[in-house]
Amino acid sequence: MTRQARLLLADDHPLVIEGLKSLLAPRYDLVAVVADGHELLLSAQALRPDVIVTDISMPRLSGFEVLAELKKRELAIPVVMLTMHDEPGYARRALTLGAAALVPKHAPPAELIAAIEAALAGDTYDTPSLAAPPAAAPAADDPLASLTPRQRTVLHLTGQGRSVKTIAAELGISPRTVEYHKYQIMAQLNIRTNADLIRRALGK
Repeated sequence: MTRQARLLLADDHPLVIEGLKSLLAPRYDLVAVVADGHELLLSAQALRPDVIVTDISMPRLSGFEVLAELKKRELAIPVVMLTMHDEPGYARRALTLGAAALVPKHAPPAELIAAIEAALAGDTYDTPSLAAPPAAAPAADDPLASLTPRQRTVLHLTGQGRSVKTIAAELGISPRTVEYHKYQIMAQLNIRTNADLIRRALGK
């Protein structure tokens, strides 16, 4: 009988974890399910799974930070990353840091399975869900046209209620840099309060 690949799963949202378990357990040997980046790193070192599936945004250590630590500790375990966002920039950063794939959480289940299989084969996987061209930039007469792509991303995440720390983890930058982007956005859009910033991000 063919041995099932050993998979370590990490996500801090219980409903997401249950959905992933129901999808992956029939196909893989789930050696552990953890809810934060520090646990993920410890489990990876102790269990040496064949593949890791983890959310980018995790408590204590982000998925990006886990990738860096795995490399530092010379743990050559392929990593498939999950994200709530479908911006190609996330995929480029994940692959640059050594991930085998980045799969949006809204992608069809078949894409996640394909990404895991590619990772197990030692390949990277270009997720079809991220292959579409990015949304068009704002029109020239739109105040948002003055913002850089990174500033628009920070504004979008702020509008979704993300904290500075969470945005920093998802973008792989420091909280101070996020605060700087928010300051620049508020200055360029003539916004005075964080509440007004959130309203602007929501298009109000």
